Amino acid sequence: MARKAYNAKGTISAGPYSHAVDAGELVYLSGQTPMNSASDEIKTGDIGAQTQQCFDNLFAVLKEANLTPDDVVKVNVYLTDMGNFSSMNAVYEKQFSQPFPARTCVAVLALPLGAEVEIELIAKRP
Repeated sequence: MARKAYNAKGTISAGPYSHAVDAGELVYLSGQTPMNSASDEIKTGDIGAQTQQCFDNLFAVLKEANLTPDDVVKVNVYLTDMGNFSSMNAVYEKQFSQPFPARTCVAVLALPLGAEVEIELIAKRP
């Protein structure tokens, strides 16, 4: 079976992976950091701005797959500092409508490219 993948314009891959892979009813989106933007600007320091950039990147990938945030069923959030949980959450809650997707949020020692947050999604086709 050939893998069907999606890559969003304006969002780069920091390694040998696709932005998303179609698995039929489900679409798995690779983790995005605020550093995956094609712009030269690297968002650091403000976890709210970093979180928003992650979602901007992810939603561009969703659009390429003809999906919307309403199709997201699971979110995984990785933070290098749980002290940033509330600030990340303030941005997160504005990205989805209720009922919210299922979510896991874990602390990690480090993330690629010096990012402080990485977010990945699973979406289900309507």
